[in-house]
Amino acid sequence: MSKFTNVDVVKEANIYFGGKVTSRTIEFSNGEKKTLGVMLEGEYTFNTGLAEVMEIYSGEFSVKLPESESFVEMKTPCVFEVPANSAFDILVTSVTDYCCSFIN
Repeated sequence: MSKFTNVDVVKEANIYFGGKVTSRTIEFSNGEKKTLGVMLEGEYTFNTGLAEVMEIYSGEFSVKLPESESFVEMKTPCVFEVPANSAFDILVTSVTDYCCSFIN
């Protein structure tokens, strides 16, 4: 899906890591929420409450998922899932465009 229709967009940006990661929240009529964002070069740790599906559209990065001991280089476009109540590390080596879906 390259476009979302009939959604609400939260105007206030989600800004993390001193502005190196930013996103906007989009809300669907069925209660589903996603964020669309950009990550600049750097290494980041994200904690999850809900399970997440990360769709990465462009950029270069490696990810270390929960229960993993090392980073794995990914090729875009790609998708990976993160369990609820966990954390993952991401090492971004070029500007990376993403969509995060939160799974209830």
